[in-house]
Amino acid sequence: MISIGEIIDIVIMTFAIGYIFSDFFKREPLEGYDPLKYYQRPPLWENIKHAAMITAPAVVLHELAHKFVAMSFGAQATLHAPYTMYAIVILLKLMRFPLLFFIGGYVSHTPLPALQSAFVSIAGPLTNLLLWLAALAVVKYKLVDRKYYKIIVPMGKINMFLCIFNMLPIPGFDGYNFFAALFSVFF
Repeated sequence: MISIGEIIDIVIMTFAIGYIFSDFFKREPLEGYDPLKYYQRPPLWENIKHAAMITAPAVVLHELAHKFVAMSFGAQATLHAPYTMYAIVILLKLMRFPLLFFIGGYVSHTPLPALQSAFVSIAGPLTNLLLWLAALAVVKYKLVDRKYYKIIVPMGKINMFLCIFNMLPIPGFDGYNFFAALFSVFF
């Protein structure tokens, strides 16, 4: 189902996304921490791990949803990490460029009929919607200890953002592919 190459791409996606978002989602020291020990560790690595825990599941699960829905319709599907785009964004981040754009990954698959393509296109955003609703439920119904909210709340927000952002009807986005496929089915 998932090839070695795809596993390597998922690992690279996780680290690249963690680094890209390491300034946005910084790890805060735990309560009762020893400041001397905390600041002896390289904070960049801690911030990359923390940002990857928050953002990578949203992106990886989004792309895996596209892959598995395409496969459920009999298509051959492959998950890819966009290495060139990661290199550009990481280079811009290293140059302290004030505005970074976000590229998660993509799935290529063999051709499918329009209605099935619409399902493949919407699978990723629907996954993000479900993850956002799950995060809301966890917080609302206090299903986990409050100390985990520092990860769950931003994880919910990033999933909400990805759901809405990906459904914009702009070429290259899931929303465009979804609406174009539906349009070709009904018109």
